[in-house]
Amino acid sequence: MKNYNFLFIILLGITLANCGGTKKGENTLFTFDDSKFKEQYQPQEALELGILNPNSKTIDSVAYFVNDTKIGSKKGLEKLPFELKNQRLGYQNLKAVVYFDGENSETTTRIELVSNVQPKALKYKIINMYSHDTASFTEGFEFRNDTLNESTGQKGASYYRKYDYKTGKIYKQINLDSKYFGEGITFVNNKLYQLTWQEKTGFIYNANTLKLEKTFAFDKDIEGWGMTNDGKKIYQSDGTEKIWMMNPENQKMMGYVNVYTSSTKIPKINELEWIDGKIYANVWQKDAIAVVNPVNGAVEGILDLSGLRKFIKYPNADVLNGIAYNPKTKTIFVTGKYWDKMFEITVSE
Repeated sequence: MKNYNFLFIILLGITLANCGGTKKGENTLFTFDDSKFKEQYQPQEALELGILNPNSKTIDSVAYFVNDTKIGSKKGLEKLPFELKNQRLGYQNLKAVVYFDGENSETTTRIELVSNVQPKALKYKIINMYSHDTASFTEGFEFRNDTLNESTGQKGASYYRKYDYKTGKIYKQINLDSKYFGEGITFVNNKLYQLTWQEKTGFIYNANTLKLEKTFAFDKDIEGWGMTNDGKKIYQSDGTEKIWMMNPENQKMMGYVNVYTSSTKIPKINELEWIDGKIYANVWQKDAIAVVNPVNGAVEGILDLSGLRKFIKYPNADVLNGIAYNPKTKTIFVTGKYWDKMFEITVSE
């Protein structure tokens, strides 16, 4: 437990202060009966939804909504049982529409749903160290056919590059227009997808010829950070605790999960990599990687990589960022922004 707590602090840092409790909406007629509500819940739990009627109105019925989806209704002041097992982690916005005397009135509140999984403390072993371009502000990192692919940020210095990770030989480089700040990349369906940071623009290239085939606008008003895929859909981070799911065929968002531990959300999710059915996620400004369940956003493992810092000699080296799984060697490559080295590692419990 001591080791787990240490890694937990490394991953979360000051984000522990982001926990919050219930939040009531303004209503002078009715309010949620939250006398038995807890500050946080876990998915195996349930609660009863009901309202207070301080003005003794004659209530016909109450309709209850969770995140704007109706979950049921009750006559009068009868309470509605609400199981949390099918809700995504994060805040659940509760709403009650009260029907009385031919009128209706709304009241709202919220609860926070956290994970019921205790993350495992992971360890790593360095297999190899390779040189990394110190001019590269690494944003995206991914293997395709044993060839390493990397995208970088900073306006005027953003590019996509494919190269031999052993020798540093560049096979192909595409420089972005100086108005773009490059972000994450991923390969799916024989296409290369690339994000930009705040320009709300993405690019799709032919994965073999690297010819630009399409420029698309983001489907949501979000920033572009990291990218990965499971072979069917793309997972995209936006700098918050959210990991979005995108349809690669039409670039439309299909929903999102919130990344959570058993006590708090994990914001600033950055570069992503799909490894054996899980999402390995850099947390911006942390020398740690969170292993995330893509179905519900629960953090299942924490990998502390702070020990790599002693090998970095370049004085302008920035944050850890860049995770690339090589299926040929079954090893993981990690690096950082402006780092002079990248590391080939294996990970175990």
